[in-house]
This record gives sequence, structure tokens and C-alpha cells, in this order.
Amino acid sequence: MARALRRRWLGAALTVAALGTVTVLATSTAALAASNAQSQTSSACPKNGHGPRTGHFVGIVSALDIQTGCPALNTSAPAAGDTANGTPPLVWHGGAVMGTATTGPLVITPIFWNPPGHPMAAAYKSLITTYLSDVARASGRATNVYSIGTEYSGTDGTIRYQIQLGNPINDTGPLPADGCKLLNKDTSGIYADGSGYNACIDDAQVITETDRVVTANGLPRNFAHQYVLFLPKQVESCFYAGGTSTSKNQCTINYQPSAAYCAYHSQAPSGTVYANMPYPVYLSKTGFTCGTDVNFPGVVETPNGNPDADTEISPTSHEVIEAWTDPDTQTGWYDSSGYEIGDECAYIYGPTSGTSGQLYNQTINGEH
Repeated sequence: MARALRRRWLGAALTVAALGTVTVLATSTAALAASNAQSQTSSACPKNGHGPRTGHFVGIVSALDIQTGCPALNTSAPAAGDTANGTPPLVWHGGAVMGTATTGPLVITPIFWNPPGHPMAAAYKSLITTYLSDVARASGRATNVYSIGTEYSGTDGTIRYQIQLGNPINDTGPLPADGCKLLNKDTSGIYADGSGYNACIDDAQVITETDRVVTANGLPRNFAHQYVLFLPKQVESCFYAGGTSTSKNQCTINYQPSAAYCAYHSQAPSGTVYANMPYPVYLSKTGFTCGTDVNFPGVVETPNGNPDADTEISPTSHEVIEAWTDPDTQTGWYDSSGYEIGDECAYIYGPTSGTSGQLYNQTINGEH
């Protein structure tokens, strides 16, 4: 029997963490104004029957419509005064969690896929790795959002904030042949620099590559290990093989009805707990974003001076902590609407610190 417990949900982070707010010094009036503006439009957001879970795809970080602030994937949007996107409290569905005394510390291994023809900047990889390292180094402290994970338990015990950074993997394996169909309109105008996609892979191919890397490196598949696959720029990602011109498929930001998500996590048939982290899209001509340019119109907040990595860190945190609390996607923690812990406050950043253009809402291991 599912057991409902009142647990706090974690708020969305601004560039540095996708959840919660701690170590903040001041409330940004810009953030409050943007939040109020978004609340005013939220009641007009269409209920399109999609949400943060579709089959085994869960914790789906929806792209946002830049003009309306509405999620591309949406069953509802927060009305004025709401502090969550879903219907908390979270409910335990009778299964296991990750990183307990039984499983041992949670090891998070980033896999940076930069195949031939798709280079990935060293600074991008370095900043994301630094973030995950900071989360690990701060283990046991009550000064960041990960400490809230200890409120959750499963059949294998209670989550402990004991996280380790696995050895980052530089994956140079080649891209497979396109699994999903790349349309000509999506070959430009996707990213802020005007470039677009030149390849399209589906979830089965994401799983295949993740499993290949895990096997090649002799790494374990269990509830003490998460593998976070960062896709290269110019690679579109979709749930399913085939067409992208229909809303029956869901893909990363494009010019089609399939434009939907920024990231998600799941468990592969092999047992691998993985996250798919497409290269971040913001300030895009498509009219959708994965960044802060809805909450802070026209601005991508980048406290570390790297808009790509700073933007990607937020959904990274989102997926990591959701897999922590719902690893098999079915028997962990989510609310009556199917929202997991990070879904509740995605894009609801709360109070921020810093100056415009460099705002943040988390300080972890002394870094923003």
C-alpha cells in the first residue's frame, strides 16, 4: 500500500542547483516581479495531458514558452500564491531509494559524450564536474538542498547525504545513425548562437551508449550508482525513434509540435540508473527555453561566467536528486499528479543573491 508522508519539496535552483534555496542574502525584486508575471499568465496555460512522467520517462524538465511562461509539457501551472507545480505532499510507492546505509554512499558519475565532429568545451565539463564535486564535498552538511534528501526512505532504509563523485568519463564513442528524424528547419536557430541540430538520437540509443560506457569501464549497476550522460551540442534527443513532427513524440526544443523537454531520468532494462542531459537551449529563436530567460526576461543568469554550464547545472541537480528518491521511476517518491521532488518547484527559484546576470540561489562548498 502506498504511504503518504508530508515531506518538504525542493525548489528549483538558479543555475547551480535545481532544488531549494539556502545561503541566500537578499531577495531579488526582479525575481519577484518575474514570478508574479508568470503567475498572472499561468492560469491561461493549456492542459495538454502531458506532465513530468510518460511511461518510464520521469522527472521530465519541461521547456518553457518564453512568451507565456507556460511549460511545453503541462498538466497544470502554479496559480498566484502557489509554491509548487504539482500536488504535494510526495507519496511513497513502496520501493527502494538510493544512497542508504544498505546500499552505501551514492556515487554520481558524469559521462561527457563528445564524439568525433562534436567537441565539448573543457570549461563546460570542468564546471559541471566542479558542481558535482562540491555536492559530494558538502556531504553531511545541512547548508544546501541535498540535506533534505535525508527525509526520505524506502525498503532499503533512509537516504543519507553521503555522496561521492565518480571518475568523470570523457566518452569519444561515435554517434549512431539517427534514430529520430531530423527535420531541415531544426538545423539552425536552436541555440543562442544561431546554430541547430545535425543529429537526432532516441532514448534507446541514450541507454545503449550509457550501458556501453558502464560496461567498458567495469562499473556497477545498483542503487548506489547514478550515471549522468551529457549529450554534445547539436544533437537533438527524442523519446522515440521516427518522426519529430508530431506531439506523439517528445523531443528537446525544436520548431515542431514535439518540442518538450530539457532533461529526464530513468532506469534502463539493464538496471542502470541514468539521466539524459541534452546540451542546454536558451535565448532560442524557437520561442522555448531551458534557461532563466523566462523568470529574468532576456537574461541568462551565469554566476560562473559560463552560460552553457551554469544553465545545465540546474537540470543536473533536478535529475540527480529525483533519481535519488525515485530510482526505478515507479515505486519511489512522487505526488498524486506524478510530480517528483524536483518537478514540484522547477523554475521556481525563490530568493536569489548576487547581481543581475550573475544571480544564484545556492552556495555549496563555498561556490555559487
